[in-house]
Amino acid sequence: MSNNKFIHIVDTTLRDGSHAVAHQFTEEQIGSIAKGLDEAGVEYIEVSHGDGLGGSSYNYGFSKLTDEEMLRAAGKAIKRGRLTVLLLPGIGTHKELKLALGCGAKAVRVATHVTEADIGEQHIRIAKEMGMEAFGFLMMIHMVPPEKVAEQAALFESYGADYVYLADSAGAMLPSEVKAYVQTVVKKVSIPVGFHAHNNLGLAIANSLAALEGGATFLDSTCRGLGAGAGNTQTEVLVGVLNKAGYETGIDFYKIMDVAEEIVEPIMKRPQVIRNASLMLGYAGVYSSFLLHTYKAAEKFGLDPRDILVELGRRKMVGGQEDMIIDVAYQLSRRDKSG
Repeated sequence: MSNNKFIHIVDTTLRDGSHAVAHQFTEEQIGSIAKGLDEAGVEYIEVSHGDGLGGSSYNYGFSKLTDEEMLRAAGKAIKRGRLTVLLLPGIGTHKELKLALGCGAKAVRVATHVTEADIGEQHIRIAKEMGMEAFGFLMMIHMVPPEKVAEQAALFESYGADYVYLADSAGAMLPSEVKAYVQTVVKKVSIPVGFHAHNNLGLAIANSLAALEGGATFLDSTCRGLGAGAGNTQTEVLVGVLNKAGYETGIDFYKIMDVAEEIVEPIMKRPQVIRNASLMLGYAGVYSSFLLHTYKAAEKFGLDPRDILVELGRRKMVGGQEDMIIDVAYQLSRRDKSG
């Protein structure tokens, strides 16, 4: 038996990856991707709207299928892996969570902004009462010091979470930072720690490795790196890198490469590359939801949208404050005119 350290992989092609196809996965596509991931040996297969259960809406974009249709399509194809869902309290509720359980979901990742773990308490407790594995998932961790992240992770643990995740949601972190953050959280909690990377600065694989060096034992990824903007850690690349680094994942390297190339790539609407917009989101450290609003404001006030994004990052604006982008753009335009 190998002595290599086992790393748990959560493939989120059918959740975070749905951003890249405007949430228009068909039942057939979901079934074939889930089947491929399952047969390749992926342990956790996350399925839902890109913004989680209940995310299909005017605010976040409508899915082609309902939550139930997506979960049943995946559930029928998964034989060995664990059907997993994401839930942001307020977007998804206990009703969606119960629906997911009825469709075969065995694990839920309750996602909150990095300073708001307390709003996930109810859903963590409900998930545990229903017999599901529960992850606490902290987004945008780069916005606060590691000690604050550790404090919030400890809250999730106190609510009964089985695992806690740290998400570099804006793809803004450097490997040295990732390692330091994970180390701080690992020292604070007694439950396993995971890391979710984005690739806006081209560092998703490097940051995933840094997380392992810091003590993480769970990693997120998507086939072909599918995801919003620059996308996520690329599953098939991650598996190959982890194999070379002496880790085990339980995933067949050749099979997962075939899933990416033969099933996922043909349905991609565009190559998953780092365009300037995604690069700037990572550089400035802001939510991808700011992008469209920023470009509109830049046009209105005659500004370079990159300057607005940098200023939003400097002010540590968080998701939900998109209405303030106009105010920031206005102030920048006044400053430029005053010289």
